[in-house]
Amino acid sequence: MAYQALYRKYRSQRFDEMVGQEVVATTLKNAIMNGQISHAYLFSGPRGTGKTSAAKIFAKAINCPNQKEGEPCNKCDICQAITQGNLEDVIELDAASNNGVDEIREIRDKSTYVANRVTYKVYIIDEVHMLSTGAFNALLKTLEEPTDNVVFVLATTELQKIPATIISRVQRFAFKAITTSDIHQHLAEVLSDEKIDFEDAALDVIAKSAEGGMRDALSLLDQALSFSDGKLEEKDALLVTGSIANEALVSYVAALADSDGSTALADLEKIFLEGKNMLRFTEDLLTYFRDLLLKEDNEIPRGRIYQWINIAIESLKIIKETTQSKIAADVMTMRLVDAGTSHSVEKAAVSEDLAQEIQALKAEVVELKAKLADAESKRSVSSISQEVQIKRQVKVQTGSDKYQVNQDLIFKALREATNEARQAVFGAWPEIVSSFTKPSERALINNTAPVAASSNFVVVTFPHGNLAKRVAENEDLQLTFGNLMSSILGFSPEIIALAEQDWQSVRQEYVMHLKKGEKNTEIVAETGSKEDEEELLVSKAKEFFGEKVKVIKD
Repeated sequence: MAYQALYRKYRSQRFDEMVGQEVVATTLKNAIMNGQISHAYLFSGPRGTGKTSAAKIFAKAINCPNQKEGEPCNKCDICQAITQGNLEDVIELDAASNNGVDEIREIRDKSTYVANRVTYKVYIIDEVHMLSTGAFNALLKTLEEPTDNVVFVLATTELQKIPATIISRVQRFAFKAITTSDIHQHLAEVLSDEKIDFEDAALDVIAKSAEGGMRDALSLLDQALSFSDGKLEEKDALLVTGSIANEALVSYVAALADSDGSTALADLEKIFLEGKNMLRFTEDLLTYFRDLLLKEDNEIPRGRIYQWINIAIESLKIIKETTQSKIAADVMTMRLVDAGTSHSVEKAAVSEDLAQEIQALKAEVVELKAKLADAESKRSVSSISQEVQIKRQVKVQTGSDKYQVNQDLIFKALREATNEARQAVFGAWPEIVSSFTKPSERALINNTAPVAASSNFVVVTFPHGNLAKRVAENEDLQLTFGNLMSSILGFSPEIIALAEQDWQSVRQEYVMHLKKGEKNTEIVAETGSKEDEEELLVSKAKEFFGEKVKVIKD
C-alpha cells in the first residue's frame, strides 16, 4: 500500500477530533442536533486550522442517516463516499483555479436540482476570496435566492477580501490559530499511535515553526521523520524547519548584551554556514526577545530590549525584500550591538536635555499658577476653558513618550462616540486582530484595545507610545484596518492610536471638558437650569462609557 502523508492520514473525521477549534465544533454540532441548518456558511482563519476538514465533517453530519449528537458515524456508505470525495451531491471547488463567472453560474444552475442520494446538496468553495468580481456577483445572486436543501460552505484565509454583501448573507465562523501547546500534544499523540520515539524538544521546534497551522505541523513532522533514525530528535526538527537552536540564540544575544560585535557576527556566521535561513533566524530572534521581556529575573534593561525589538522588526521587512539576506542580517547585528554601546551615551544626553526641559516647565508652572489664581477670582467659564487647554499642552510636553497626541481629534471622536459602536468593535476585535496575516503587523496590534468608537472613528490604546506611533504612521496598516472593519462590521472608521497612559489623561480632561466646556455653557444659557446641565453630562457619559457610569446623588 502506498505511503500516506501524515496530514492526510490524521485529518479530522469528527468534530470531536478537531484540535483547537472547540467553539466552532460545538456550535456546528448544536445546530445539527437542533435542525438549524443555514443555507450558507463562511469559515475564515489562518491556513491549516481545519476549515475544509470542518466543511466535510459538516457535510457528512447533516446527511448521515446514523448521525448521533451532531457527529457523523463515518461507517455508512454516505460518510465514506464524502470522505473519499466520491459523492456527487457534495461538490468541492477550489476558487483559486475556478474563479470565473462561468464556473459560479454553472453552480447556480445545477444547485436548482435536488440531491440524488442525500438530504442536503453541499457546495464547498475553498479560497473563496480568489473569485473575480463577476463571480462574486453571480454567487451573491445564488445566496440571495437559496434553493431548498442546498448548503454553501465558503472557506477563506483572507476575510478582508470578501465583499460585505456576501458576508451579510452567511453565518461566519472564525477559526483561530492553534496554540503551540495543542499542536505539541497532538503531534505526541500521532507519534505514539505510529509507535515512534521522540524528544519533547523536537516537538517544541516543530510546533513553533508551524505558526498555528496543524497541517503545516504534520507536514514538518513527516519531513523530520525522514531524517530521523528510528527516533525523532531535536536536531532533526531543527534541520527540517530551519529554526535556530536555543543555545545558538543564547550565545548570540549574550554577545549583544556584552556589546561584543565580533563575537555576535561570528555566531551569526556559524548559524548561516549551517544553512539556516536569515528570515527565520530574525523571526526566532524576535520570539526570543519577547520571552526576555516576560522573564522576571532578566538582567538586561527592558528599555534596551525594546530597542532590539524595534530594530529586529525593521530588519525583518528588509530581509524579506532583499536578495542579500546575510548582509541585511549582518547590518541588523551591528545595529543591535550599537543600540547597547550607545545606550548610556544617549541616556546621558537625554538626561541633560530633560533637565533643561524640566527647568523650563517649572517656570511655566509658576506662570500657570498665577493664571489659575486670577481665573479663580473671575470664575469665568471661558478662562477655565483656556486654562484646561494650557494644562493639556503641558501634559503632552511632559508625556513619557515622544509620540504627540492630537487631542483635538480625540475630543472630536469622543463627542461622536456611542456605547453601541464601542461594544460592536470590542466584540469583533479578536477576529480583526487574528485576520492580520503578517507576523510583523500582528506583533504591532497585539495587546491593544478599542476604548471608544463611532461610525467615523475608533480610539485604540497601545502598551506604550512607540507602538502607537508606528501604527499611526503606517498607511498600509491603516488601510488594512479599514478593510477589515468594513468587512466585519459594515463601516470603516479612522483609527486613532495612542498609549494607555495618554488615554487615561485624555479621558479625564474630556470629562472636565463635559463639565465646563462650551456645550454645557450653551445649554445653561438657553434653559437657565442646572438640572439640565447635569442631565446632559450624565447622558453623554453613559453614551460614551456605557453601563460603567453610576450616578451618585449627594
